[in-house]
Amino acid sequence: MKIYIILGHPDKESYNGQLANACEQAAIAKGHEVRRHNLGELTFDPILHHGYKSIQQLEPDLLQAKDNITWCDQLMIIYPMWWGSLPALLKGFFDRILYPGFAFKYHDKGPFWDKLLKGRSAYIICTSDAPAMWLWWQYKNSDLHTLREAILGFCGFKPITFRRIAMMRNLTQQQREKMLTKAVQQAFGDD
Repeated sequence: MKIYIILGHPDKESYNGQLANACEQAAIAKGHEVRRHNLGELTFDPILHHGYKSIQQLEPDLLQAKDNITWCDQLMIIYPMWWGSLPALLKGFFDRILYPGFAFKYHDKGPFWDKLLKGRSAYIICTSDAPAMWLWWQYKNSDLHTLREAILGFCGFKPITFRRIAMMRNLTQQQREKMLTKAVQQAFGDD
């Protein structure tokens, strides 16, 4: 399988970075082809200045990311939940890269669209300080709904698997390592 890993946390030394490292190593050990981007190291303007009235020219890092999305069988996204949503950098990345004509195409007549990125799956790992039950009950898993339905699902990714690692600020180092192992096992199996 061809896997494109996106680290949505701007700090590659964060726990999210550790998760990305572990997933990358496990994928390579399983014989998968892997490409990876740490969004904090890319150079691009995350602001969609004119909406989709006109498509902004993609910077070289976004051109490479677009190539990686086209190339991959599975997109793996690792990010922290901040303020009930995705980090601004990750949202800006999707705003810029998943533009009409590449990720989707509206029909000329009617409200429907073509999902141009069909045939790809996604695996999402999200960390949060809040308890998972609180995020579901109070926020209706707003980050997951946005990413799974309004972004990836809209463009055709299916199936989309999700793992949330909650209560991060209260986890011991041993618990963090256990959660990291479980996330990798969910993605690539036990062996």
